[in-house]
Amino acid sequence: MGAYQAKPVRLLENVHSAQGAPGGDSYCAGFELEQWRCEPLARHLIEWLPEYALPEPELAISHANAYVKLREAAIRVYTSAKYEKRGEAGEIALHAICRDFFDTIPISPRVFYKSTSNDVVKSFDMVHARFPNGKPEIWLGESKLYTKASDAITDAIGSVSDHLDKGFLTNQKLLLGPQIPSSTPHYDEIRALFQSQTSLDKLISAAVFVVGIFCESDAIKAAKTIDDSYREGVASEWGYLSDRVRKSGLAAKIKIALVYLPLLSKKTLVEDFDKRLKGLQ
Repeated sequence: MGAYQAKPVRLLENVHSAQGAPGGDSYCAGFELEQWRCEPLARHLIEWLPEYALPEPELAISHANAYVKLREAAIRVYTSAKYEKRGEAGEIALHAICRDFFDTIPISPRVFYKSTSNDVVKSFDMVHARFPNGKPEIWLGESKLYTKASDAITDAIGSVSDHLDKGFLTNQKLLLGPQIPSSTPHYDEIRALFQSQTSLDKLISAAVFVVGIFCESDAIKAAKTIDDSYREGVASEWGYLSDRVRKSGLAAKIKIALVYLPLLSKKTLVEDFDKRLKGLQ
């Protein structure tokens, strides 16, 4: 998986971390001239576009094919004119955070099994692997890009609960398993988890369910820089999300990592991302 050794230069900053069930982190795109950095965040998401959208064998990019590869990646994400309610910007943000801060590697690109570029895929938003202490962890992501935090976490809890359904997980094993590249570290161990003969309990035991919440934030609206006051505000917002997860009972059943990226304006970020995505198509 040599292509994943290279990463875009880091833009996001970790502004809060918490241990427990669930544990998690909060990140921020930062401020510039006392304004939240919306455009740099949208550009950063585009930087991650190729490895989000293209499987590892297609990531051999050089000056001779850079535009072709970027265009292929952009078209696979979506081409629809109705972008306002699409969540791909959040999915790419979750992909970027897990890759950049946790050193995961993609093992089954979500867009790779869409039948058309505008499909809404009923699957995990992210399927990565990580290898702490030499043992594989399967990171299964659920991303929610919303205006309100309450709506985002409600939908996330519902989606993760639905994903724990026996029929859904069984189908995911059959869908995702064949997509895992044989070049993946610990391939035999990982592939065995997705075999139909393997108990779902083993997959769940090896899994970390990563819930990414990307929504508008009162802390950002009141801030002009990343200072102690802002960090405390973000920690409080993360705490609300964590309490909702804890009260759902999910954290007692599965390992959950709660990732939070506060936004000033979801609408503005989605518009800026869509403009840049369409410009590559």
